[in-house]
Amino acid sequence: MAQNRVAPHEMREEWFRTLFDGMSEGIISVDESGRINTINSVACNIFGLIYEQVIGTHISELALENSILFECLKKGIQVSRRKSVITSRGRIEFYGSAKPITDSSGKRVGAVLLLQDLKVVKEMVDAVSRPLQVTFDDFIGQSPVVQNLIQFTRKIADTDAIISITGESGTGKELFARAIHFESGRSGPFIPINCAAIPESLIESELFGYARGAFTGARKKGKPGLFEAAAGGTIFLDEIGDMPPGPQAKILRVLQEGVVRRIGGYDEIPVDAKVITATNMDLKKLIREKRFREDLYYRINGFTIQIPPLRERLIDIPLLAAAFLHRFNARLGKKDQVLSKAALAKLLKYTWPGNVRELKSVIERGAILSDSDMIGVDSILISSEVDLFVHRDEGLGFQNDMGLKSLMGQYEKQIIVESLNRTRSIRQAARALKISHTALIRKIGKYKLQKGDKSFQWN
Repeated sequence: MAQNRVAPHEMREEWFRTLFDGMSEGIISVDESGRINTINSVACNIFGLIYEQVIGTHISELALENSILFECLKKGIQVSRRKSVITSRGRIEFYGSAKPITDSSGKRVGAVLLLQDLKVVKEMVDAVSRPLQVTFDDFIGQSPVVQNLIQFTRKIADTDAIISITGESGTGKELFARAIHFESGRSGPFIPINCAAIPESLIESELFGYARGAFTGARKKGKPGLFEAAAGGTIFLDEIGDMPPGPQAKILRVLQEGVVRRIGGYDEIPVDAKVITATNMDLKKLIREKRFREDLYYRINGFTIQIPPLRERLIDIPLLAAAFLHRFNARLGKKDQVLSKAALAKLLKYTWPGNVRELKSVIERGAILSDSDMIGVDSILISSEVDLFVHRDEGLGFQNDMGLKSLMGQYEKQIIVESLNRTRSIRQAARALKISHTALIRKIGKYKLQKGDKSFQWN
Protein backbone atom coordinates (compact mmCIF):
# COMPACT_ATOMS: atom_id res chain seq x y z
CA MET A 1 0.00 0.00 0.00
CA ALA A 2 2.85 2.38 0.84
CA GLN A 3 4.34 1.77 -2.61
CA ASN A 4 1.04 2.78 -4.25
CA ARG A 5 1.04 6.08 -2.30
CA VAL A 6 4.59 6.92 -3.49
CA ALA A 7 4.17 6.01 -7.15
CA PRO A 8 1.80 8.89 -8.10
CA HIS A 9 4.20 11.41 -6.54
CA GLU A 10 7.14 10.03 -8.50
CA MET A 11 5.07 9.97 -11.67
CA ARG A 12 4.07 13.60 -11.10
CA GLU A 13 7.72 14.65 -10.64
CA GLU A 14 8.72 12.79 -13.77
CA TRP A 15 5.89 14.44 -15.70
CA PHE A 16 6.93 17.94 -14.55
CA ARG A 17 10.56 17.26 -15.46
CA THR A 18 9.53 16.09 -18.94
CA LEU A 19 7.36 19.20 -19.33
CA PHE A 20 10.15 21.60 -18.30
CA ASP A 21 12.74 19.86 -20.47
CA GLY A 22 10.46 20.33 -23.47
CA MET A 23 10.40 24.13 -23.10
CA SER A 24 12.59 26.36 -25.26
CA GLU A 25 13.59 28.59 -22.30
CA GLY A 26 15.96 27.63 -19.55
CA ILE A 27 14.33 27.37 -16.10
CA ILE A 28 15.93 27.39 -12.64
CA SER A 29 13.99 27.76 -9.41
CA VAL A 30 15.22 27.93 -5.81
CA ASP A 31 13.52 27.81 -2.42
CA GLU A 32 13.69 30.66 0.11
CA SER A 33 17.09 29.47 1.35
CA GLY A 34 18.60 29.47 -2.16
CA ARG A 35 18.65 25.72 -2.80
CA ILE A 36 17.84 24.63 -6.35
CA ASN A 37 14.65 22.58 -6.58
CA THR A 38 14.05 22.79 -10.35
CA ILE A 39 16.34 23.03 -13.36
CA ASN A 40 15.58 21.94 -16.91
CA SER A 41 17.89 20.65 -19.65
CA VAL A 42 18.14 24.04 -21.43
CA ALA A 43 19.47 25.71 -18.25
CA CYS A 44 21.84 22.79 -17.66
CA ASN A 45 23.25 23.25 -21.16
CA ILE A 46 23.67 27.01 -20.73
CA PHE A 47 25.60 26.69 -17.45
CA GLY A 48 27.27 23.34 -18.19
CA LEU A 49 25.58 21.59 -15.24
CA ILE A 50 24.37 18.01 -14.63
CA TYR A 51 20.82 17.66 -13.31
CA GLU A 52 21.50 14.96 -10.70
CA GLN A 53 24.45 16.93 -9.26
CA VAL A 54 22.54 20.21 -9.04
CA ILE A 55 19.18 19.45 -7.42
CA GLY A 56 19.28 20.38 -3.72
CA THR A 57 22.53 22.32 -4.11
CA HIS A 58 22.79 25.92 -2.90
CA ILE A 59 23.41 28.39 -5.69
CA SER A 60 26.50 29.69 -3.87
CA GLU A 61 28.13 26.28 -4.38
CA LEU A 62 27.68 26.63 -8.14
CA ALA A 63 29.45 29.99 -8.42
CA LEU A 64 26.09 31.57 -9.24
CA GLU A 65 26.02 33.90 -6.22
CA ASN A 66 26.35 36.92 -8.53
CA SER A 67 23.61 35.71 -10.81
CA ILE A 68 20.28 37.35 -11.59
CA LEU A 69 18.55 34.66 -9.51
CA PHE A 70 20.66 35.40 -6.40
CA GLU A 71 19.98 39.15 -6.72
CA CYS A 72 16.24 38.53 -7.08
CA LEU A 73 16.23 36.28 -4.00
CA LYS A 74 18.11 38.85 -1.87
CA LYS A 75 16.11 41.92 -2.93
CA GLY A 76 12.73 40.29 -3.41
CA ILE A 77 12.15 42.10 -6.71
CA GLN A 78 12.03 41.08 -10.35
CA VAL A 79 15.41 41.38 -12.10
CA SER A 80 15.93 41.19 -15.87
CA ARG A 81 19.28 41.53 -17.59
CA ARG A 82 21.45 40.43 -20.46
CA LYS A 83 24.22 38.16 -19.18
CA SER A 84 27.27 36.35 -20.46
CA VAL A 85 28.84 33.18 -18.98
CA ILE A 86 31.86 31.05 -19.87
CA THR A 87 31.09 27.34 -19.97
CA SER A 88 32.74 24.21 -21.30
CA ARG A 89 31.03 25.06 -24.59
CA GLY A 90 32.60 28.52 -24.61
CA ARG A 91 31.04 31.91 -23.95
CA ILE A 92 27.24 31.97 -24.00
CA GLU A 93 25.13 35.14 -24.03
CA PHE A 94 21.57 34.96 -22.79
CA TYR A 95 18.73 37.15 -21.57
CA GLY A 96 17.54 36.26 -18.09
CA SER A 97 14.50 37.34 -16.08
CA ALA A 98 14.17 36.32 -12.41
CA LYS A 99 10.99 36.73 -10.41
CA PRO A 100 10.13 36.05 -6.73
CA ILE A 101 7.75 33.16 -5.94
CA THR A 102 5.08 33.73 -3.28
CA ASP A 103 2.52 31.38 -1.76
CA SER A 104 -1.22 31.97 -1.41
CA SER A 105 -0.68 34.13 1.69
CA GLY A 106 1.85 36.35 -0.09
CA LYS A 107 4.89 34.93 1.72
CA ARG A 108 8.04 34.71 -0.42
CA VAL A 109 9.01 31.05 -0.79
CA GLY A 110 11.69 31.24 -3.49
CA ALA A 111 12.49 32.59 -6.93
CA VAL A 112 12.47 31.40 -10.53
CA LEU A 113 14.76 32.34 -13.42
CA LEU A 114 13.84 32.15 -17.10
CA LEU A 115 16.72 32.10 -19.59
CA GLN A 116 16.69 32.67 -23.34
CA ASP A 117 19.74 32.19 -25.56
CA LEU A 118 20.41 35.52 -27.33
CA LYS A 119 20.83 33.69 -30.64
CA VAL A 120 17.25 32.49 -30.32
CA VAL A 121 16.11 35.97 -29.28
CA LYS A 122 17.81 37.47 -32.33
CA GLU A 123 16.12 34.94 -34.62
CA MET A 124 12.76 35.89 -33.12
CA VAL A 125 13.46 39.61 -33.57
CA ASP A 126 14.52 39.05 -37.17
CA ALA A 127 11.36 37.06 -37.87
CA VAL A 128 9.17 39.80 -36.40
CA SER A 129 11.01 42.61 -38.21
CA ARG A 130 10.72 40.96 -41.63
CA PRO A 131 7.73 42.17 -43.66
CA LEU A 132 4.83 39.78 -43.46
CA GLN A 133 3.90 37.93 -46.62
CA VAL A 134 0.67 39.25 -48.12
CA THR A 135 -1.62 36.70 -49.73
CA PHE A 136 -4.94 36.94 -51.53
CA ASP A 137 -6.53 35.50 -48.39
CA ASP A 138 -5.66 38.80 -46.68
CA PHE A 139 -7.94 40.74 -49.01
CA ILE A 140 -11.25 41.53 -47.37
CA GLY A 141 -14.22 41.61 -49.67
CA GLN A 142 -17.21 39.57 -50.70
CA SER A 143 -18.21 41.71 -53.67
CA PRO A 144 -18.28 39.73 -56.94
CA VAL A 145 -15.90 42.15 -58.63
CA VAL A 146 -13.19 41.55 -56.01
CA GLN A 147 -13.70 37.79 -55.90
CA ASN A 148 -13.55 37.51 -59.71
CA LEU A 149 -10.43 39.66 -59.78
CA ILE A 150 -8.63 37.44 -57.25
CA GLN A 151 -9.70 34.28 -59.05
CA PHE A 152 -8.36 35.60 -62.37
CA THR A 153 -5.09 36.86 -60.88
CA ARG A 154 -4.37 33.51 -59.22
CA LYS A 155 -4.39 31.92 -62.68
CA ILE A 156 -1.69 34.21 -64.06
CA ALA A 157 0.43 34.85 -60.93
CA ASP A 158 2.94 32.04 -61.54
CA THR A 159 3.52 32.90 -65.21
CA ASP A 160 6.37 35.05 -66.53
CA ALA A 161 3.92 37.51 -68.08
CA ILE A 162 4.21 41.16 -67.06
CA ILE A 163 1.21 42.26 -65.00
CA SER A 164 -0.05 45.83 -65.00
CA ILE A 165 -2.19 46.97 -62.07
CA THR A 166 -4.36 50.04 -62.51
CA GLY A 167 -6.68 51.77 -60.08
CA GLU A 168 -7.25 54.95 -58.16
CA SER A 169 -4.97 56.04 -55.34
CA GLY A 170 -5.62 54.13 -52.13
CA THR A 171 -7.19 51.04 -53.68
CA GLY A 172 -4.33 48.77 -52.58
CA LYS A 173 -2.25 48.27 -55.71
CA GLU A 174 0.99 47.47 -53.83
CA LEU A 175 -0.74 44.99 -51.53
CA PHE A 176 -2.18 43.29 -54.60
CA ALA A 177 1.29 43.16 -56.15
CA ARG A 178 2.70 41.58 -52.97
CA ALA A 179 -0.05 38.94 -53.10
CA ILE A 180 0.86 38.18 -56.72
CA HIS A 181 4.50 37.77 -55.68
CA PHE A 182 3.51 35.32 -52.94
CA GLU A 183 1.23 33.39 -55.29
CA SER A 184 3.97 33.17 -57.91
CA GLY A 185 6.01 30.93 -55.61
CA ARG A 186 9.22 32.88 -56.29
CA SER A 187 11.80 32.57 -53.52
CA GLY A 188 13.55 35.88 -54.23
CA PRO A 189 12.66 39.25 -52.68
CA PHE A 190 9.78 41.57 -53.47
CA ILE A 191 11.31 44.95 -54.34
CA PRO A 192 8.87 47.88 -54.65
CA ILE A 193 10.02 51.02 -56.46
CA ASN A 194 8.06 54.26 -56.48
CA CYS A 195 9.06 55.74 -59.84
CA ALA A 196 7.63 59.12 -58.86
CA ALA A 197 9.71 59.37 -55.67
CA ILE A 198 13.20 58.78 -57.13
CA PRO A 199 14.88 61.95 -58.51
CA GLU A 200 15.35 61.80 -62.28
CA SER A 201 19.13 62.13 -61.88
CA LEU A 202 19.27 58.97 -59.76
CA ILE A 203 16.61 56.74 -61.24
CA GLU A 204 18.87 55.04 -63.81
CA SER A 205 21.64 54.27 -61.31
CA GLU A 206 19.06 52.94 -58.83
CA LEU A 207 17.32 50.70 -61.35
CA PHE A 208 20.28 49.53 -63.45
CA GLY A 209 23.28 50.09 -61.17
CA TYR A 210 26.66 51.43 -62.23
CA ALA A 211 30.10 50.08 -63.04
CA ARG A 212 33.36 50.81 -61.23
CA GLY A 213 34.40 54.46 -61.66
CA ALA A 214 31.27 55.31 -63.65
CA PHE A 215 31.14 58.82 -62.17
CA THR A 216 32.60 60.97 -59.40
CA GLY A 217 31.54 59.68 -56.02
CA ALA A 218 30.68 56.21 -57.31
CA ARG A 219 31.64 53.19 -55.23
CA LYS A 220 34.99 51.69 -56.15
CA LYS A 221 33.47 48.29 -56.89
CA GLY A 222 30.36 49.68 -58.56
CA LYS A 223 26.84 48.95 -57.46
CA PRO A 224 24.16 46.51 -58.66
CA GLY A 225 20.79 47.98 -59.59
CA LEU A 226 17.40 47.00 -58.24
CA PHE A 227 16.68 44.80 -61.25
CA GLU A 228 19.69 42.69 -60.27
CA ALA A 229 18.70 42.75 -56.60
CA ALA A 230 15.28 41.35 -57.51
CA ALA A 231 16.80 38.19 -59.03
CA GLY A 232 14.54 35.22 -58.43
CA GLY A 233 11.86 37.52 -57.02
CA THR A 234 9.61 40.35 -58.14
CA ILE A 235 10.26 43.97 -59.02
CA PHE A 236 7.26 46.27 -58.62
CA LEU A 237 7.39 49.50 -60.64
CA ASP A 238 4.79 51.66 -58.93
CA GLU A 239 3.64 54.94 -60.52
CA ILE A 240 5.33 53.96 -63.78
CA GLY A 241 3.43 56.76 -65.53
CA ASP A 242 5.68 59.26 -63.75
CA MET A 243 8.88 57.75 -65.10
CA PRO A 244 10.94 60.15 -67.29
CA PRO A 245 11.38 59.28 -71.03
CA GLY A 246 15.08 58.32 -70.74
CA PRO A 247 14.66 55.49 -68.23
CA GLN A 248 11.52 54.37 -70.09
CA ALA A 249 13.68 53.36 -73.07
CA LYS A 250 16.05 51.37 -70.86
CA ILE A 251 13.17 49.70 -69.03
CA LEU A 252 11.79 48.61 -72.42
CA ARG A 253 15.13 47.03 -73.37
CA VAL A 254 15.33 45.15 -70.05
CA LEU A 255 11.81 43.80 -70.53
CA GLN A 256 12.43 42.77 -74.14
CA GLU A 257 15.92 41.27 -73.82
CA GLY A 258 16.02 40.15 -70.19
CA VAL A 259 19.42 41.78 -69.61
CA VAL A 260 20.61 44.94 -67.92
CA ARG A 261 23.74 47.00 -68.52
CA ARG A 262 25.08 49.08 -65.64
CA ILE A 263 25.84 52.75 -66.20
CA GLY A 264 29.41 53.04 -67.48
CA GLY A 265 29.65 49.29 -67.99
CA TYR A 266 29.87 47.01 -71.03
CA ASP A 267 28.73 43.65 -69.70
CA GLU A 268 25.15 42.56 -70.19
CA ILE A 269 23.86 41.01 -66.99
CA PRO A 270 20.89 38.60 -67.21
CA VAL A 271 17.97 39.46 -64.94
CA ASP A 272 15.44 36.96 -63.68
CA ALA A 273 12.70 38.96 -62.00
CA LYS A 274 8.95 38.97 -62.36
CA VAL A 275 7.82 42.48 -63.34
CA ILE A 276 4.64 44.10 -62.05
CA THR A 277 3.76 47.71 -62.85
CA ALA A 278 1.12 49.99 -61.40
CA THR A 279 -0.32 53.41 -62.11
CA ASN A 280 -3.34 55.54 -61.34
CA MET A 281 -2.80 57.61 -64.48
CA ASP A 282 -4.32 57.28 -67.96
CA LEU A 283 -1.32 55.97 -69.89
CA LYS A 284 -3.10 56.33 -73.26
CA LYS A 285 -3.55 60.03 -72.55
CA LEU A 286 0.14 60.29 -71.62
CA ILE A 287 1.01 58.62 -74.94
CA ARG A 288 -0.99 61.24 -76.83
CA GLU A 289 0.83 63.93 -74.86
CA LYS A 290 4.21 62.32 -75.79
CA ARG A 291 4.97 61.69 -72.09
CA PHE A 292 4.90 57.90 -72.23
CA ARG A 293 6.33 55.53 -74.82
CA GLU A 294 3.72 53.66 -76.80
CA ASP A 295 5.98 50.62 -77.27
CA LEU A 296 6.55 50.41 -73.52
CA TYR A 297 2.81 50.68 -72.93
CA TYR A 298 2.10 47.62 -75.06
CA ARG A 299 5.03 45.74 -73.53
CA ILE A 300 3.82 46.11 -69.93
CA ASN A 301 0.20 45.32 -70.70
CA GLY A 302 0.51 41.55 -70.96
CA PHE A 303 -2.25 41.28 -68.37
CA THR A 304 -4.02 44.33 -66.98
CA ILE A 305 -5.75 44.16 -63.61
CA GLN A 306 -7.98 47.05 -62.61
CA ILE A 307 -8.72 47.28 -58.90
CA PRO A 308 -12.20 48.78 -58.42
CA PRO A 309 -12.65 51.93 -56.33
CA LEU A 310 -14.37 51.56 -52.97
CA ARG A 311 -17.53 53.33 -54.16
CA GLU A 312 -18.07 50.43 -56.59
CA ARG A 313 -17.84 47.80 -53.86
CA LEU A 314 -19.95 49.29 -51.08
CA ILE A 315 -20.89 45.80 -49.89
CA ASP A 316 -17.30 45.43 -48.65
CA ILE A 317 -17.30 48.58 -46.49
CA PRO A 318 -18.84 46.94 -43.36
CA LEU A 319 -16.31 44.07 -43.58
CA LEU A 320 -13.34 46.39 -44.09
CA ALA A 321 -14.47 48.76 -41.34
CA ALA A 322 -14.91 45.89 -38.85
CA ALA A 323 -11.46 44.48 -39.68
CA PHE A 324 -9.75 47.88 -39.33
CA LEU A 325 -11.63 48.57 -36.10
CA HIS A 326 -10.55 45.26 -34.57
CA ARG A 327 -6.93 45.99 -35.50
CA PHE A 328 -6.96 49.51 -34.04
CA ASN A 329 -8.74 48.37 -30.86
CA ALA A 330 -6.00 45.81 -30.28
CA ARG A 331 -3.31 48.42 -30.87
CA LEU A 332 -5.01 50.93 -28.54
CA GLY A 333 -5.72 48.34 -25.86
CA LYS A 334 -9.48 48.91 -26.09
CA LYS A 335 -12.33 46.45 -25.92
CA ASP A 336 -13.77 45.59 -29.32
CA GLN A 337 -15.94 48.43 -30.54
CA VAL A 338 -18.76 48.31 -33.08
CA LEU A 339 -20.15 50.93 -35.44
CA SER A 340 -23.62 52.29 -34.84
CA LYS A 341 -26.19 52.05 -37.64
CA ALA A 342 -25.91 55.80 -38.21
CA ALA A 343 -22.10 55.62 -38.40
CA LEU A 344 -22.25 52.76 -40.89
CA ALA A 345 -24.86 54.60 -42.95
CA LYS A 346 -22.52 57.60 -43.15
CA LEU A 347 -19.70 55.38 -44.40
CA LEU A 348 -21.95 53.86 -47.07
CA LYS A 349 -23.16 57.28 -48.23
CA TYR A 350 -19.69 58.79 -48.74
CA THR A 351 -17.98 58.60 -52.17
CA TRP A 352 -14.48 57.68 -50.86
CA PRO A 353 -12.09 59.50 -53.20
CA GLY A 354 -9.23 58.15 -51.06
CA ASN A 355 -10.63 54.62 -51.24
CA VAL A 356 -9.53 51.93 -48.75
CA ARG A 357 -6.65 54.06 -47.45
CA GLU A 358 -9.08 56.85 -46.56
CA LEU A 359 -11.53 54.41 -44.95
CA LYS A 360 -8.71 53.06 -42.78
CA SER A 361 -7.86 56.58 -41.57
CA VAL A 362 -11.51 57.37 -40.80
CA ILE A 363 -11.92 54.18 -38.77
CA GLU A 364 -8.70 54.87 -36.87
CA ARG A 365 -9.97 58.34 -35.92
CA GLY A 366 -13.28 56.84 -34.80
CA ALA A 367 -11.55 54.26 -32.62
CA ILE A 368 -9.44 56.97 -30.96
CA LEU A 369 -12.17 59.57 -30.48
CA SER A 370 -14.94 57.31 -29.21
CA ASP A 371 -14.93 56.42 -25.51
CA SER A 372 -17.84 54.04 -25.95
CA ASP A 373 -18.08 50.45 -27.14
CA MET A 374 -20.48 51.79 -29.76
CA ILE A 375 -18.92 54.29 -32.19
CA GLY A 376 -21.51 56.92 -33.02
CA VAL A 377 -21.83 59.01 -36.14
CA ASP A 378 -20.20 62.00 -34.40
CA SER A 379 -16.91 60.08 -34.16
CA ILE A 380 -16.86 59.30 -37.89
CA LEU A 381 -15.02 62.34 -39.24
CA ILE A 382 -14.42 62.66 -42.97
CA SER A 383 -12.09 65.18 -44.67
CA SER A 384 -12.99 68.76 -43.66
CA GLU A 385 -14.92 67.50 -40.62
CA VAL A 386 -11.59 66.81 -38.92
CA ASP A 387 -10.64 70.50 -38.94
CA LEU A 388 -14.13 71.50 -37.83
CA PHE A 389 -13.94 69.02 -34.95
CA VAL A 390 -10.56 70.33 -33.83
CA HIS A 391 -11.63 73.98 -34.02
CA ARG A 392 -15.24 73.63 -32.93
CA ASP A 393 -14.49 75.42 -29.65
CA GLU A 394 -12.26 78.01 -31.31
CA GLY A 395 -14.70 79.87 -33.53
CA LEU A 396 -13.86 77.46 -36.39
CA GLY A 397 -10.30 78.70 -36.26
CA PHE A 398 -11.16 82.19 -37.56
CA GLN A 399 -10.79 85.60 -35.92
CA ASN A 400 -13.22 86.16 -33.06
CA ASP A 401 -14.04 89.73 -34.11
CA MET A 402 -15.53 88.61 -37.44
CA GLY A 403 -19.29 88.95 -37.84
CA LEU A 404 -21.64 86.03 -38.40
CA LYS A 405 -21.92 86.67 -42.15
CA SER A 406 -18.12 86.73 -42.58
CA LEU A 407 -17.69 83.63 -40.43
CA MET A 408 -20.28 81.74 -42.47
CA GLY A 409 -18.59 82.88 -45.67
CA GLN A 410 -15.20 81.64 -44.47
CA TYR A 411 -16.81 78.39 -43.36
CA GLU A 412 -18.44 77.89 -46.78
CA LYS A 413 -15.19 78.75 -48.55
CA GLN A 414 -13.30 76.13 -46.52
CA ILE A 415 -15.88 73.43 -47.26
CA ILE A 416 -15.79 74.19 -51.00
CA VAL A 417 -11.99 74.03 -51.12
CA GLU A 418 -11.99 70.72 -49.21
CA SER A 419 -14.56 69.29 -51.64
CA LEU A 420 -12.52 70.44 -54.65
CA ASN A 421 -9.40 68.85 -53.21
CA ARG A 422 -10.95 65.47 -52.51
CA THR A 423 -12.67 65.08 -55.89
CA ARG A 424 -11.31 64.95 -59.42
CA SER A 425 -13.41 67.71 -60.99
CA ILE A 426 -15.70 70.64 -60.23
CA ARG A 427 -18.63 68.53 -61.39
CA GLN A 428 -17.81 65.77 -58.90
CA ALA A 429 -17.34 68.34 -56.13
CA ALA A 430 -20.76 69.79 -56.92
CA ARG A 431 -22.36 66.35 -56.67
CA ALA A 432 -20.63 65.76 -53.32
CA LEU A 433 -21.94 69.09 -52.02
CA LYS A 434 -25.41 68.35 -53.46
CA ILE A 435 -25.54 71.61 -55.43
CA SER A 436 -25.60 72.22 -59.17
CA HIS A 437 -22.46 72.48 -61.26
CA THR A 438 -23.37 76.08 -62.15
CA ALA A 439 -23.94 77.02 -58.51
CA LEU A 440 -20.51 75.76 -57.53
CA ILE A 441 -18.84 77.69 -60.37
CA ARG A 442 -20.58 80.85 -59.13
CA LYS A 443 -19.31 80.26 -55.60
CA ILE A 444 -15.77 79.65 -56.91
CA GLY A 445 -16.00 83.03 -58.63
CA LYS A 446 -17.54 84.66 -55.57
CA TYR A 447 -14.65 83.62 -53.32
CA LYS A 448 -12.08 84.11 -56.09
CA LEU A 449 -10.77 80.57 -55.61
CA GLN A 450 -7.83 79.64 -57.79
CA LYS A 451 -5.51 76.70 -57.95
CA GLY A 452 -2.48 77.37 -55.79
CA ASP A 453 -4.20 79.87 -53.50
CA LYS A 454 -1.89 80.12 -50.47
CA SER A 455 -4.54 80.48 -47.77
CA PHE A 456 -6.90 77.86 -49.16
CA GLN A 457 -4.89 75.51 -51.32
CA TRP A 458 -6.88 74.04 -54.18
CA ASN A 459 -4.82 71.27 -55.73
